[in-house]
Amino acid sequence: MTWLAVPLYARSQGLSNAEIGALFAAPVFAQAPLNLIGGAYSDRIGGRRLMLASCCAQGLAAAWLAFAEGFWMLMVGQLVLVLSRAAFWPANWSMASELPGARGVQLGRLNAVTNVGQILGTALSGFLLAAVGFRASFGVLAASAFVAFLVALGTHRPARRAAPHGHGLIAGYLPLLRKPVILYSVVCAYVSALPFSLSISFYPLLLAYYAYSEASSGVLVSLRAVGSIAASLLVARFVRTGPETVWPVVCAAIVAASIGFLPLFNHPAPIALWLLLVGAGSAAMTLYFQITIAEASRPEERGSALALGGLGWSVSHFSTPLVMGELADRYGLVHGFYVIGLFAAAGAAAIALLRQWAFRRATG
Repeated sequence: MTWLAVPLYARSQGLSNAEIGALFAAPVFAQAPLNLIGGAYSDRIGGRRLMLASCCAQGLAAAWLAFAEGFWMLMVGQLVLVLSRAAFWPANWSMASELPGARGVQLGRLNAVTNVGQILGTALSGFLLAAVGFRASFGVLAASAFVAFLVALGTHRPARRAAPHGHGLIAGYLPLLRKPVILYSVVCAYVSALPFSLSISFYPLLLAYYAYSEASSGVLVSLRAVGSIAASLLVARFVRTGPETVWPVVCAAIVAASIGFLPLFNHPAPIALWLLLVGAGSAAMTLYFQITIAEASRPEERGSALALGGLGWSVSHFSTPLVMGELADRYGLVHGFYVIGLFAAAGAAAIALLRQWAFRRATG
């Protein structure tokens, strides 16, 4: 819901493109270290407590945003939302990686359900904004966080995990950072996150620039999640890791093309097509890096390892809105998408070059 509501709310208050970009980029300074702390705590205490804390933080942020005015009040709300995400994702992915059954299938199902929430949230936000305005929309988000907290109370309470002897909270990351396959997976995570970074910042502004209503924008942006659901369910059984697979290169190329070509035609059909494709490419890439990291790490360090993957997301969520904001103010919103598309293509080329090296070191 915030992906559509926050940038449009900021625009309605007269913030510039650069200020909107900073509004989404600056809180990620906090998300990156907190993501790592969340991953380490997930290994020690399990994901349930972090999930409960995330629900509380989201509800507080939504209530604050309902009354926020001006750049700095919006920044505070964004910061609390970022803290919520930083607690949630490492814990969530770690819990999913330990479910019985094929890991790829379970992670694919989780990602599909996540994207169902994105569809409902984005579409609902669009219609609520058109019907009742910003304050009521943020009120609905706060209510959904409260419901999620009640649901999370019913999840399995895990046993506390003992911390590795002699290791501090962050010291467990050092062995992981020595594995090239983990670093390679972080690059994959970065490229997979580019569409998410644009969805929560500049996709809604591009559609508003093309004169689409809030309701229409909500439907169109939600198509990215539709593509993600299809990819998460269809490719879950077929994604393979290792240097022989071309999955990450193909998916990264799809992401780059979809970002760069989306602004070419101001018509719902091609916009919908590119949003579907970017959702499918990013979802398959997300599933790939989740499986790769899970297979390259031991169960007792998996939360930390997946948090490093989340670090790739954090870098994207910081750099993409900031760069897009500056490009949009200097050269226009459409040209900004062209530049980000070219940058994603460079990321695809880097993945193609790095994968043989990463897996050779992993198996050598």
